[in-house]
Amino acid sequence: MAQSQPEVLDLPVLPLRDVVVFPHMVIPLFVGRDKSMRALEKAMEADKRILLVAQKSAETDDPTATDLYTVGTLAQVLQLLKLPDGTIKVLVEGLSRVTVDKVVELDGALQGQGIEVEASDAREPREVEAIARSLMSLFEQYVKTNRKLPPELLQTLAGIDEPGRLADTIAAHIGVRLADKQRLLEITEIGERLELLVGLVDGEIDVQQLEKRIRGRVKSQMEKSQREYYLNEQMKAIQKELGDLDDAPGELEEIARKIAEAGMPKPVETKAKAELNKLKQMSPMSAEAAVVRNYLDWLLGVPWKKRSKVRKDLKAAQDTLDADHYGLDKVKERILEYLAVQSRVKQMKGPILCLVGPPGVGKTSLGQSIAKATNRKFVRMSLGGIRDEAEIRGHRRTYVGSMPGRLVQNLNKVGSKNPLFLLDEIDKMSMDFRGDPSAALLEVLDPEQNHSFNDHYLEVDLDLSEVMFVATSNSLNIPGPLLDRMEVIRIPGYTEDEKLNIAMRYLVPKQIKANGLKPEEIEIGSDAIQDIVRYYTRESGVRNLEREVAKICRKVVKEIALAGPQPVVKKLVAKKGKPKALVVVNSKNLDKYLGVRRFDFGRAEEENEIGLVTGLAWTEVGGELLQVESTLVPGKGNLILTGQLGNVMKESASAALSVVRSRAERLGIDVDFLQKQDVHVHVPDGATPKDGPSAGIAMVTSLVSVLTKVPIRADVAMTGEITLRGRVSAIGGLKEKLLAALRGGIRTVLIPDENRKDLADIPANVTRDLKIVPVKWIDEVLDLALERPLAPKKAGKEKARKTASRVAVRGKSRTTPGARVKH
Repeated sequence: MAQSQPEVLDLPVLPLRDVVVFPHMVIPLFVGRDKSMRALEKAMEADKRILLVAQKSAETDDPTATDLYTVGTLAQVLQLLKLPDGTIKVLVEGLSRVTVDKVVELDGALQGQGIEVEASDAREPREVEAIARSLMSLFEQYVKTNRKLPPELLQTLAGIDEPGRLADTIAAHIGVRLADKQRLLEITEIGERLELLVGLVDGEIDVQQLEKRIRGRVKSQMEKSQREYYLNEQMKAIQKELGDLDDAPGELEEIARKIAEAGMPKPVETKAKAELNKLKQMSPMSAEAAVVRNYLDWLLGVPWKKRSKVRKDLKAAQDTLDADHYGLDKVKERILEYLAVQSRVKQMKGPILCLVGPPGVGKTSLGQSIAKATNRKFVRMSLGGIRDEAEIRGHRRTYVGSMPGRLVQNLNKVGSKNPLFLLDEIDKMSMDFRGDPSAALLEVLDPEQNHSFNDHYLEVDLDLSEVMFVATSNSLNIPGPLLDRMEVIRIPGYTEDEKLNIAMRYLVPKQIKANGLKPEEIEIGSDAIQDIVRYYTRESGVRNLEREVAKICRKVVKEIALAGPQPVVKKLVAKKGKPKALVVVNSKNLDKYLGVRRFDFGRAEEENEIGLVTGLAWTEVGGELLQVESTLVPGKGNLILTGQLGNVMKESASAALSVVRSRAERLGIDVDFLQKQDVHVHVPDGATPKDGPSAGIAMVTSLVSVLTKVPIRADVAMTGEITLRGRVSAIGGLKEKLLAALRGGIRTVLIPDENRKDLADIPANVTRDLKIVPVKWIDEVLDLALERPLAPKKAGKEKARKTASRVAVRGKSRTTPGARVKH
């Protein structure tokens, strides 16, 4: 027998917010939206039936079909009452489940098609009955623990025999999420619906029991606090009666005494007294009292009048700086200038210095030495990774757990009004949605403003004009306004002689002591240190040098421990009355402790090669040798650039090629050399990004070499920007580049003539060991860098020969028509 098609109901749709109506459920609804009221009016005009469908989001004021669930309830309007405020109170009864489709707006209301959904029962009746009994048992427990549900509800449920209706009735009364109720409405299989209800009711019982335990615990804690407060008040009253509290000052009196003795400026003292009066009127147990007390603690902790006595003895300060650091003459000179001026001026603002240099050259430790030399207390404030402005200015007191900024915290910790603040890694700050800390530092580092620095937490002006600020940075990648407020002192990398002195004076004694060795047990020769600098470290600073010295000391300690009581070196040779150390480390046995050499020194390139030139580059960590190589490949005249070159360097390569093409005849190069060839310029290594114009003359030299087949001298390095006219322009970072050339074993360095003035700042040993040649034009560069001079006349003869050859071929083609012309 064919199954009859279900009836399609075309009825008004009433969207519901935060409620799901189940079949057999009678519920009052308050309706206020225009479309919803119009839907009710249409239902009352017809057979009073309406489709009730829950919204997916309660925040949607004007729902469409996509905002509604696809399963709702067919309901009968039992009663409708219009309220004075224009809304409607309606009483509806759920009849059956329906799937709702084709919801559209019609006559100012939502209209949809509903198809009734029959409940299915695929399980055994006994199984369904067992699940229903389990659900009923759990729901009885739920009703007993939930005060919102009347006990009479259980009597109503006891009279329901149909499992599906029982499930719908219980689902209507449990306090679960809207999504869970909608899921219960959409499940047509009765057994599955009952099982889901069992899980939901069981979960609600667990939540109720947990809430009960929490309420009990909170109540007991409140009772305990009230009891303690009552006993404390009684104890105070008893002590007062006995006279115990008459002699000892109270906490508030102690705070008032500290305010009077703190030496605060008048506005700050007024603010502190106002906060103290506010504290007196509060209950000691209140949360606000704790906030005010904490604020007063911070305010009293600021050193308003305490300051260190700054040293004015220039000779002692100079001795301190020289004892701690070797070299760094410019920085030492600036500190001594400051102390000299301060000895003549009573009130002087602290200088704001910015030490810029590669890692490991002693910027941070120099800050400690400056503090020691000037007799100031030292505060190190690391700014690396700081993103929040509140780290500098503090948090507003309105926030829970607020505190002052790190400037105020460090001033409280150091207890001095004029310490030395080391702002470490100032170039590593960044900004995000919480603000820009570099902008907050503008006020701190401005001598004209920092006498009235305002912290968000303290909300009073703080005088930072006596603080000496020293910032450190690896580069000048600092916001312009901030950089403008600081006096920049560049600290370039150390020369080989400086590293040797630093190691022998400071690093070796420090590591011998740190590793538990005695001076008579180990001796590290200067030749060993020199080899470490040349063959095991290639850096601007001395960090890796110290690591290698520490490695030698550790290995010697192990060697002595394994040897036992017998000395490692049995023959002690006396020299000038001083016994020889147990272990002597020199250049001959250095590889025993440090392994094979990691770098080559004195052999930048062993042989002269065509197209390979040594350039010089400058990075944040010091100078580096930069190889530039060129070659010709078959093609159509393209310039191929590889090696992760930046835009400036790409333009420099294009300019270099134009210089070569414009001087082709003079250099003995075919004018049309690009017609059938591509030029490939590569700057190893390919994984490192590179940019800047200073490789211009190196690229020209490489291109000329590959086009003329003349090798480039391996012991020559060069740096300089090229112009289209062939002029060599000035570059930066000259000292770092010359140090890199010296480390790499270069003998001759070509620099722009405009940089001749910078040679005054280059250490004497660098200028002594390097042949530095200033050049103005690219022709001078080629004469010095190429293995042999070029022959410009040859280019003219070759051109004449080729022209004559072409004329002869053309003449032959006219007289001999059968001859083939090769193209």
